[in-house]
Amino acid sequence: MSTSTATREMPDIYHKAGSLSSERRWALWTAYISLIFAAIIFLAPPVYMFITSLKTSAEVANLTGSPWLVREPTLENYAAILGNPTFLVFFWNSVKITVCVVLITMVISTLAAFALARMRFWGSQALATGVFLTYLIPETLLFIPLYQIVGGLGLLNSSWGLVVVYPTLTVPFCTWIMIGYFASIPKELDEAALIDGASWSQMLLKIFIPVAMPGIIAATIFAFTVSWAAFVYPTAFVTTPDEMPLTIGVVSQLVRADTFAWGQIMAGALLAALPPVIVYAFLMDYYIAGLTAGATKG
Repeated sequence: MSTSTATREMPDIYHKAGSLSSERRWALWTAYISLIFAAIIFLAPPVYMFITSLKTSAEVANLTGSPWLVREPTLENYAAILGNPTFLVFFWNSVKITVCVVLITMVISTLAAFALARMRFWGSQALATGVFLTYLIPETLLFIPLYQIVGGLGLLNSSWGLVVVYPTLTVPFCTWIMIGYFASIPKELDEAALIDGASWSQMLLKIFIPVAMPGIIAATIFAFTVSWAAFVYPTAFVTTPDEMPLTIGVVSQLVRADTFAWGQIMAGALLAALPPVIVYAFLMDYYIAGLTAGATKG
């Protein structure tokens, strides 16, 4: 190539490099602006709830001034909630329901996912798809027949009725998550274990569960979130205060006819939302890894 030809091509190369740099800069600015806008939208409600929880009832009722400002911050709403024995009953009911549902969900989901992903049999693929499709049925279409089933079992107005109902929401999706993770594990592990004389149960307990721990954690987080934060089913199935979970107990006890204790309601709602926030803060990486398992399967 002659010197004159190289000289003519150099500006084109610089122009393309500058164009790529400009496009990347605009893409970054667009991404940052979008993230800031989304953060404002999603963080505005909890921030407003926190501000309201620091106000007295008189300040909440006072409509003068900005509702986003606190004139005299106080923790009396949190003290009233935490000092209320009924609130502790609601909290214990939520813990009991959540622990039972998570244990039931993980046992069923792990066994079902392992069978559908690794123990190939006729109709396993169709059954795996059918398991996930059951999760897509809206809750509002299910709570009437489930209400009749729970009533037939004599578990209405009981927290144990929710333990029976919640797995219908958690098991399908958790099974689907586990299927994707088990399917991404190399098949050579199966073959090596079978050659060494391992049974299917030994393969599951000693090989697949340790390897698939991120997927198991992701499924556990999902089951925990659904069972802790559910609102529709407890509202329909439980009316006795002693059996109410935290999500509906706070609202039912702090709303009297047309009187709303907004400060305590917001404080109770924030305290009820705190456990899932803590779980996601420490286990978010595992949750993302579990949801994206199998996406890069070769």
